[in-house]
Amino acid sequence: MAQIRRVHEANFGVYGARKVWRQLGREGITVARCTVERLMRRMGLRGAVRGKEARTTIADKASPCPADKVNRHFQAPHPNALWVSDFTYVATWQGFVYVAFIIDVFARRIVGWRVSRTAHADFVLDALDQALHDRRPLKGGLIHHSDRGGQGGFKWSSQHSGWDGQ
Repeated sequence: MAQIRRVHEANFGVYGARKVWRQLGREGITVARCTVERLMRRMGLRGAVRGKEARTTIADKASPCPADKVNRHFQAPHPNALWVSDFTYVATWQGFVYVAFIIDVFARRIVGWRVSRTAHADFVLDALDQALHDRRPLKGGLIHHSDRGGQGGFKWSSQHSGWDGQ
């Protein structure tokens, strides 16, 4: 732990576990990288992180959580029976973009998607709109499952097809 702290401090506190591990190796100190990671975590040492951290899901503990109608059982008997959705971010040369996608669990294929520079609920709803328009599921025969993030716990406005997010 003393050697890890020494290398970390000698490099202005910017070295993360991988760089500390490599420096120790160059100095002839044999230690596993996972050990360096564990010990740095224990000592509260972190390397510098480039860029701004992007968070896609911000859980709202105050809002009620919709019922999990699939009980984490992600299998469907036929197409358009169960869709799952989520969104994530992708780093590009121009900055982060957010990608929302809807997947038909039976077909295991993306049936709706949208890309946006901002993480607003509208672009997630647009992906769902696209999937509904393209696939035209039977009324009452589709379950749409998403996580509990702040953007996922939405109610669809009247401009969309009346979907209530369940």
